Amino acid sequence: MGESNVIKQRREKALALKTEGLNLYPNHFRPRTQVSELHSRFGQEDAAALEKVEETFHLAGRVMARRDYGKSTFFDMQDHSGQVQAYLRRQDVGAETYDLFKKLDIGDIVGLEGRIFRTRTGELTLLVSSLELVTKSLLPLPEKYHEINIELKYRQRYLDLIMNKQTREVFTKRTRIISLLRRFLENRSFIEVETPMMHPIPGGATARPFETFHHTLDMKLYLRVAPEPEKASGRRVQQGLRIKS
Repeated sequence: MGESNVIKQRREKALALKTEGLNLYPNHFRPRTQVSELHSRFGQEDAAALEKVEETFHLAGRVMARRDYGKSTFFDMQDHSGQVQAYLRRQDVGAETYDLFKKLDIGDIVGLEGRIFRTRTGELTLLVSSLELVTKSLLPLPEKYHEINIELKYRQRYLDLIMNKQTREVFTKRTRIISLLRRFLENRSFIEVETPMMHPIPGGATARPFETFHHTLDMKLYLRVAPEPEKASGRRVQQGLRIKS
């Protein structure tokens, strides 16, 4: 199956930007603030209080939605910690930067610099004074008004993480729990031992194992049926867990 027209258009647009001398994947922008920090610090502040904030913030994230109004644009920017609205004006960033942003797509990652304020509708917003491309996205994101089907969620887990806040929260909690367990066991002199999941002979339990073939090694392999503890030199060994040294 060939590429869709959308992907072809994105590749053509990326090539055009590269031909103009734009680096599509620079590696110099360093964000200093996370979106969650903005919400925690200023989420309860009113417009008058935010006008007194002179601090400038540097953020990087993915463009998730945009609303163009002639020489100004509102867009939603999302990093790993959350999402915030940004306001880009031609008069603030200059014609060259604004024209560049007009050529970008939903899903592109940008670096922003600006001050915080609250719009007339009361939404916390970053007034952008500087913008640059961090990463050009060649693949379109799923439509936000249609939920990702279950097969796509598991086959392309990164899409689920980008589009669904609940999924990101679950992965974040899972990571923190595993990290806590590791620190807990490390502080008690346990070490981590990993046992292989693919074997040249069936192992792990008496159930019928999954078979596969390793073409590079030219050999049949069996998926370990159950990574349960087993005796090894008098010690308890378990996949991904810690054992007393």
